[in-house]
Amino acid sequence: MEIGDVVNNMKREFTIIIEQDEDGIYVASVPELEGCHTQAKTLDELRERIKEAIQLYLEVESDLIKEVPLEFVGIQKVEVAV
Repeated sequence: MEIGDVVNNMKREFTIIIEQDEDGIYVASVPELEGCHTQAKTLDELRERIKEAIQLYLEVESDLIKEVPLEFVGIQKVEVAV
């Protein structure tokens, strides 16, 4: 086994934010990887696409990954008067 094989088989975990737009399309983004996002019609398809997007991002932009990973805290709704 070569060093490259070990590096290529490393696993990392990323937090994914999933939203649904007004047309019902699911949109996923990875806060830790700036500009890493994708969309799909189903959640199953979205999961596969975001994994592919992350893998491509890591191949091309590995030097842009933040040193300290973001820790997901939660989601809240805020009400404001308009």
